[in-house]
Amino acid sequence: MTEKLEKFPDGSCDCHVHIYGPFDRFPVDYSGKFAPKQEFPVEMLFDVWKSIGISRGVIVHAGNAGSDNEVTLEALKRFPDKLRAVAILNQDVTDKRLDELTDAGFKGVRINLLYQDGKPVLSGGGMNLDDLKALAPRIAERGWHAQLWIETGDLQQLAPEIEKLPLDFVIDHQGRTMADKTVNYSGYQWFCDRGLKSGRYWCKLSGADRNTRIGSPYKDTEDFMKALVAANPDRLVWGSDWPHVGHTDDAVPKESVLMDLFGRCVPDEAVRRKILIENPTRLYGF
Repeated sequence: MTEKLEKFPDGSCDCHVHIYGPFDRFPVDYSGKFAPKQEFPVEMLFDVWKSIGISRGVIVHAGNAGSDNEVTLEALKRFPDKLRAVAILNQDVTDKRLDELTDAGFKGVRINLLYQDGKPVLSGGGMNLDDLKALAPRIAERGWHAQLWIETGDLQQLAPEIEKLPLDFVIDHQGRTMADKTVNYSGYQWFCDRGLKSGRYWCKLSGADRNTRIGSPYKDTEDFMKALVAANPDRLVWGSDWPHVGHTDDAVPKESVLMDLFGRCVPDEAVRRKILIENPTRLYGF
């Protein structure tokens, strides 16, 4: 089946979103490329999900969304059956705070290791590798994973080091590999042939709008998603990346276009259900 997707099947999960505000209660950091241009509260997120058939999802706390994960924590406490989350933490976070976040439904930390053209995409923000190493024993005890914002070639080089940590890893945005590198790029081949089959890695089918070189409908990213599905559909989840901060107004993706991309790349209904429903249940404990 390759017809356009009107809605996702019942029980589907969006595994990568961000929320911002209300700003009077949860002030944001307006600096940098990924600063929100308006409020995007959890109620707005739910309206988007309703329109495309999403039942539940994972908030990835954004560096610009305010300190100490508070906007995300409040959303999880209000909607415990519908939401899980990924945190940004300081190394000195207390065990009491970790327990509070765990009880609320936080399942991992997001680590910023993304470089492009030899330069960090974000400087001075988020968590780095030293933070992860310091926190790994304590978050592992609580069943958390590390979500890595990293390009596949860099991941290949780093793998021997990070795999010593007692954690599984969730890789953002299809390995954040730009489309002009092609699926024959050595880092991407390593991730498909070895990483996804090792039992240590998951990957999010998301970020086509960030990896494309030609824009919507992101046809230059199709081979990347298809390669991941062929490699190991049991370790994949899907994410919209709503509300798509960091784009110019003319480049903000439409959810319908992202759904159609998924439909083209994952035509098998049983595999779709695995990626949208079954895998998120295992990974995030819904």
